[in-house]
Amino acid sequence: MVLRRAVAESPKKVAGLVDLVNLPTALREFAGGRSQMSHLSFFLRVWSHIKAHKLQDPTNKNIVICDEKLKTVLLGRSKVQLFELPMIVKLHFPKVSKSRQH
Repeated sequence: MVLRRAVAESPKKVAGLVDLVNLPTALREFAGGRSQMSHLSFFLRVWSHIKAHKLQDPTNKNIVICDEKLKTVLLGRSKVQLFELPMIVKLHFPKVSKSRQH
């Protein structure tokens, strides 16, 4: 529902999240060997990894304790605040050029 509204209100911004991009070599292993993935799909893979490996701090769920695999994605950091995740993942994806938005 929220995604539908977002597509209707700002289709170009949503396109940046769902368009396939070439992943840097460092991220391909985390992405299961895939060479292309959308920003949104990659973020969901990071979140799934956090949940599957119980990497949230049990006393403060707003903190993610990174394992070695997650450190490759999160700039080598050992702990990350939840609100930082989207910003850090976004750093790995190129900005959409203005010429492409028109």
